[in-house]
Amino acid sequence: MMRDMMMGSSMYSSSSSRGGGEMEIDMNMMNMKPAWLERLMEETFFGDCGVHKNRRKNEKNIFCLHCCLSICPHCLSSHTSHPLLQVRRYVYHNVIRLDDLEKLIDCSNIQPYTINSAKVIFLNQRPQSRSIKVTANACFTCDRILQDPFHFCSLSCKVEYMVYEGQSLSNILHRFDESDFAISQFEGLRVDGSEVIDEDNNQIGPSSSNYSIINEDQATSNNRFLPLPSIVLSLGSRRKGAPQRAPLS
Repeated sequence: MMRDMMMGSSMYSSSSSRGGGEMEIDMNMMNMKPAWLERLMEETFFGDCGVHKNRRKNEKNIFCLHCCLSICPHCLSSHTSHPLLQVRRYVYHNVIRLDDLEKLIDCSNIQPYTINSAKVIFLNQRPQSRSIKVTANACFTCDRILQDPFHFCSLSCKVEYMVYEGQSLSNILHRFDESDFAISQFEGLRVDGSEVIDEDNNQIGPSSSNYSIINEDQATSNNRFLPLPSIVLSLGSRRKGAPQRAPLS
């Protein structure tokens, strides 16, 4: 797997054995990530907005594709003409709707998940608590168990793999229409961010119903937000004590 092959070497180091500096420069240009993509994968979301730190519900859950930074709903007035991408949250991990992300980049071979009836893609790889079997289908980058025929568990895993393999990122980047990411899409977004994902009733799972492999962290995720059983003590369930006679009249 790529993770093992990368040990002791840099993904972005140039090879001195190649002849011809021009070819090497061209290859580096082909593998260079556009600013918005690199920043999207590195940005920290759902932290407090420094500009609106005194405002309530100031989590940064929007990414400006023009400025290449994360912003909060209070910042929207300063980005009215910029293309904007909403980032959602599930169990402390960033996800983006597949319908939105595939307008920017080819998401083929990335395993989608379904949350609240919407397909999403994980932005970055997630830590694993258990090792996998050699025979299992796994992510080419981080070895996470996947459903056939997918090869990557997140957007960053696919991008990093292509860069490592010397494949051109220009082949998967799309020219997008900025009107698809206009500020009007956030008219229904509540400032408290509660629209992001309803974690009280959500369920997560691969988009295909044939998926039968469940990781330990996925099982934990599914159970983390299950409603706790209500405890009701009724009169009929109380423990009976010694009978008491009514006082004589």
